[in-house]
Amino acid sequence: MNAKPLRIGIAGLNGRVGRLLAEEVPAGGAVLAGGTTRDGTPVAGLDCPVHAHIADLARECDVVIDFTHASTVAAHATALAETGTAWVLGTTGLSPAQQQAVDAAARQIGVVQAANFSPGVTLVTRLARQMGAALPGSDYDAEILEMHHRQKVDAPSGTALAMGRAVADGRGIRLEDHIESGRDGHTGPRADGAIGFAALRGGQIVGEHSVIFTSGHEQIVLTHRSFDRRVYATGAVRAAKWLRGRPAGLYDMEDVLDLNAGS
Repeated sequence: MNAKPLRIGIAGLNGRVGRLLAEEVPAGGAVLAGGTTRDGTPVAGLDCPVHAHIADLARECDVVIDFTHASTVAAHATALAETGTAWVLGTTGLSPAQQQAVDAAARQIGVVQAANFSPGVTLVTRLARQMGAALPGSDYDAEILEMHHRQKVDAPSGTALAMGRAVADGRGIRLEDHIESGRDGHTGPRADGAIGFAALRGGQIVGEHSVIFTSGHEQIVLTHRSFDRRVYATGAVRAAKWLRGRPAGLYDMEDVLDLNAGS
C-alpha cells in the first residue's frame, strides 16, 4: 500500500466546482497540491500554489481534476501526457478533435472522463443503457428531459447527452442518427426510434434529469436530482483516488464504481 499522500491539482481552482474540490480533496485524505486560474492569481482563503499554466501545476501533482472549458482540453491533454500526470476530466461539450486529444492522452496516462461524477447519475445512465436494450424503439419512445440553473450556456446538458447515448448504445444505434432536440413549430409526427431531448432553464437548479420510456400501454421514468454541486466534487475526488496506480487508459465512472467487473 502506498503510504505517500496523493497530490491532487485542480484546474480552474476559482470556479464553482473548483472551490468545492479545494475542500473535498483534503477531506478525502489527499493533498491539495495547487491549482490554476486564468492569470495565476491566488484564490482568497486558499493557501496553496496557484499557476497560470497547466504544465506548471502538472509537475507538482499526481493527478489533475479538470472542470474547466472545452477550449482548454487539447492543451491540457498535451501537457498532462508529457508530464505523466493522471487526469480526471469533467469538461463537457467537446468537439470531435478535442475528444481525439483526450483519447491520445489516454494512451499515455490514466484518464477518468465523465459528463457527471455523481454516483447516482452513473447508475441511472447504466440503467438507461439496459432499458434501451430491453425496450425497442419500435415500441417505446425514449425522451430525455433536463433542467438546470439559468446561467447554464449549453443545451442539452452533457449529462443528458450521456444518458441519450446510453439509450442509443443499448439499442445498437448512433445517437447522432436518431436525436431530436429543440422541437418547434410544425415538426410532423415523432419519428420511429427517435431519442428526444428537452431542456429547461430557470433559477438556481443544480441539475435534474429524467429518462422517459413511453409505449402505447405504459411509461417508465428514471429521474435523478442533484441538490448540491458537492456531489460532483466528492465523486471527482473518488475518481482521482481510484486512478492511483492504474495503467494508461480511458476510464469512466462505471469503472470507478466497479460496475464493469466481470463484464
